[in-house]
Amino acid sequence: MKKALIASTSTVFGGTFLDYLLPTLTEHFASVSNLIFIPFARPGGITHDEYTEKVKPFFKQLNIEVKGIHQFENPIEAILNAEAIFTGGGNTFVLVDMLYKYNLLDAIQKVVENGTPYLGTSAGSNICGLTMNTTNDMPIVYPPSFRTLGLVSFNLNPHYLDPIEGSQHMGETRETRIKEFHQYNPQSVLGLREGSWLEVLGNKITLKGDLPARLFQQGKEPIEIETGTDLSNLK
Repeated sequence: MKKALIASTSTVFGGTFLDYLLPTLTEHFASVSNLIFIPFARPGGITHDEYTEKVKPFFKQLNIEVKGIHQFENPIEAILNAEAIFTGGGNTFVLVDMLYKYNLLDAIQKVVENGTPYLGTSAGSNICGLTMNTTNDMPIVYPPSFRTLGLVSFNLNPHYLDPIEGSQHMGETRETRIKEFHQYNPQSVLGLREGSWLEVLGNKITLKGDLPARLFQQGKEPIEIETGTDLSNLK
């Protein structure tokens, strides 16, 4: 049974790395002793090793040992035998490019569909949708395809930001960008605000967290989706 947590961010304002998800992750990874971390999104100025080391202390409190995918001689085999997988944030274009480079996208999709627990934050959540086309990131590299894991049957926009009331900014809002996406693409887009996440258990998808999400559908006005909503039938 598919078991994934798709979180808008790893860190909410005033908190520490993943601490807002601690109770949820304790349950999500209850039977896990080893986890593979995918650091390929590489936030600026940090190496894969350094990013992996940043992740380890959080999971140590769950008695889970973390090893970066880059540390394995055969990354595909490592994914196929993984107890659990966590893909961190950064630049989605870089992440997807690296996943294609090492032929890991299909392997990750296969094991997660078959029940390997998955956690994604930010860029690691972007790749859970049908495509990465609704990322906020700059296209600093050119991946072979924008197709991603398809763990949910729609697209995602983590770090979704509402227009700031009274702002004099004249540029495009996040809502404008997503509406532009719908001029060319039919799939729904869910804007995940900070501190919100999706819980995927088998075919059931539920919005979790303290805040509602913003749902965009082609040809319709966007609507607010309350936390606790079942999104299993969203396309």
